[in-house]
Amino acid sequence: MESFRFKPLDAETWPDLETLFGSKGACGGCWCMTWRLSSAEYERNKGENNRGLFRALAENGQPLGILAYSGAEPVGWCSVSPRESLRRLGNSRLLKRIDAMPVWSITCFFVKKEWRRKGLSVSMIRAAAEYAFGQGASAVEAYPMIAKKDSVPEVFAFIGFAKSFEKAGFQVVAQPSGTRLIMRLTK
Repeated sequence: MESFRFKPLDAETWPDLETLFGSKGACGGCWCMTWRLSSAEYERNKGENNRGLFRALAENGQPLGILAYSGAEPVGWCSVSPRESLRRLGNSRLLKRIDAMPVWSITCFFVKKEWRRKGLSVSMIRAAAEYAFGQGASAVEAYPMIAKKDSVPEVFAFIGFAKSFEKAGFQVVAQPSGTRLIMRLTK
């Protein structure tokens, strides 16, 4: 099995994220701003504006997530941040808070195509939780799909799969729909 290294996103690692995401910004210009803005703000800023907003957050030292590396090559991204910084998540009826515990949230993944289906997601989940706990989090939440990896087009796999979170030690704390879970790992 491949051995990966992980680094938090910051001003120094920003060029690696740009390399990984490419000129289009991962999934259709998202630049990992989907959960951080209202729907209207996100659509208005799609593409280059989202890139600039996300870069400013990284350069200001905001906790945004981790990059995965194989050697010196960036091969994956996992967003993990305090839930309070994720405006759209805070407004979600489906994924509303289940209690008052302050949590960090894993909201998306991006894995370079040739590195998919190689166990990287589980490694990134573990590294993201370790990063969050190192930043003072007492719990990390995720909102994955209940599905088999083969039954979902890869472009829709950005929120992750329940089985990967189970392998990383997360427990189900709520099931807000037939296809989504709220899972949590506590320190």
